[in-house]
Amino acid sequence: MRNPFKNAGSIKNNILTLTPRETAEAVQKGALYVDLRETDFSDYKIPDVPDIFLLPLSMFKKAWRKLPKDRYLILADSSGLKSRQSVNFLKENDYKKVAQMAGGFLEWERDGLPVREDIDERLTGACACQLKPRDRLKK
Repeated sequence: MRNPFKNAGSIKNNILTLTPRETAEAVQKGALYVDLRETDFSDYKIPDVPDIFLLPLSMFKKAWRKLPKDRYLILADSSGLKSRQSVNFLKENDYKKVAQMAGGFLEWERDGLPVREDIDERLTGACACQLKPRDRLKK
């Protein structure tokens, strides 16, 4: 696989940061999108990309070894604030082909990039502190 990170992103503190558009291009070239959001959020909406790995931050320290070392990985959370820590952790554990996505899924969606939705998993509530699964219709 050719390097999907070539000529993309910016490096700060030894971490490659890609924009959502650069992330979409890298995934089309074979990079693996690693969604770090908790399942309450990723069950409803996820990037519509050919290859995605769901690894909630709450499970990261237990399950990070499931991430392939031979793949280019792009870690993304909800807003881009916590993925940097996970990238640093992987780099400390000998992962070489890893980057983070700036702005997280919020920025992905704002940029109009493709999203898959499962309306049955939508959350409801007045603010983020009160979000809960909505009442599902009985089938």
